[in-house]
Amino acid sequence: MKQRVVNTVLIAVLALNLYVGTRNYLNSAETEGRQDVYGQMEKFTRVLEEVRRHYVDEGKVSYNDLVESALQGMVSRLDPHSAYLTVKKHDALKNDTKQQFGGIGVMISIRNEWLTVVEPMEGGPGAKAGLLSGDRIIKIGEKPTKGFTTQDAVDVLRGKPGTEVAITIQRGKDTEEEIKLVREIIKTKSVRDLFGQGNFDLLENQIGYVRLRGFSGKTATELENALAQMEKAGMKALVLDLRDNPGGLLTQSVRVTEMFVKKGQLVVSTEGRNAREQEKHFAMTGKQHKLPMVVLVNGGSASASEIVAGCLQDLKRADLVGTKTYGKGSVQSILPLRDGSAIRLTTAKYYTHSHRIIHEKGIEPDHKVDMTPEQIRDIVLQRSPAGLSDLSEEEQTRIKAAKDLQLEKGLELLRAKLLEK
Repeated sequence: MKQRVVNTVLIAVLALNLYVGTRNYLNSAETEGRQDVYGQMEKFTRVLEEVRRHYVDEGKVSYNDLVESALQGMVSRLDPHSAYLTVKKHDALKNDTKQQFGGIGVMISIRNEWLTVVEPMEGGPGAKAGLLSGDRIIKIGEKPTKGFTTQDAVDVLRGKPGTEVAITIQRGKDTEEEIKLVREIIKTKSVRDLFGQGNFDLLENQIGYVRLRGFSGKTATELENALAQMEKAGMKALVLDLRDNPGGLLTQSVRVTEMFVKKGQLVVSTEGRNAREQEKHFAMTGKQHKLPMVVLVNGGSASASEIVAGCLQDLKRADLVGTKTYGKGSVQSILPLRDGSAIRLTTAKYYTHSHRIIHEKGIEPDHKVDMTPEQIRDIVLQRSPAGLSDLSEEEQTRIKAAKDLQLEKGLELLRAKLLEK
């Protein structure tokens, strides 16, 4: 009995010691963490003041310039998609999702470290000046663009309508040309037909074709209108082209997907560190287009376009044709600041219907069909007849004979599906 009491007292003392020790450790760690933060902030302030006092060009070291640069460096080094947005950049981003801005009317991307025209927008200054898909923009004004991000280029190319901007393009290996463009209000449409127009004529065998350039505020509405037009004309199958679609609004990718899957199906989920980043997005509409589908993808298909492609593939709702997608499956949240600037911060990652991770993995197509950059450029030129006039007769002959191998494979698959019905 006495031994049992002694054991009980010993256990109690040990438990008390463990509790006190744990509290002391946690308090010490918390204090150390606070002191570390204070130490780092003190170091930052010291560096800020040393630069302010001693840097040779006084005009470059205002508090505003130094703090803005520090914020940009701090956020941008996290990953390629996070960034500190100045007031100007934040306003440009808001205008972009509204599909209206002052610019030169070209879609651009970075290819082999160079700023490259993906596609001139119909009726825009770039198209009127004869810019072609594949043209490298090697200078904007007198500034070389090698090493530019797309956001760097957007900042310089966009501006007040009516103002002029000069660009130098490289077409082929040796040909360079300076082109002066006058910025205009660019009203974009993200849903187009095979020739970049809004006619949506059916292809062979009553197969419809629609291309999504991006996912902005009106994409789902534009797509629904295009589908209605093609269905009225007797569409029996559909090619959904998401090639070189860089993504856009998550909500629009869900709305596009739900047009082709049953109500209540999980489209995509997001998972992050915080509870508010854990979200599931389901198809909410009961109106479903049930026709056979093929989705075209390539290395330029990213983010929102990967959500659509991944869900339709998981549900076996469509065959994917082309090459592996980009693998940009992270969620960027825009966190506004009081002065009108903002932080674009990666806060979660996307997972497809079957919980496949997209980020840095991409989506593998069901049917891999490679195309060289030259083949792709020829196809773009073939569908933009105005772009052929300045080319040699030999080049024109080659371009007119070019074949879109990925689209042809998609049509082949749909013809077989139609025969099965």
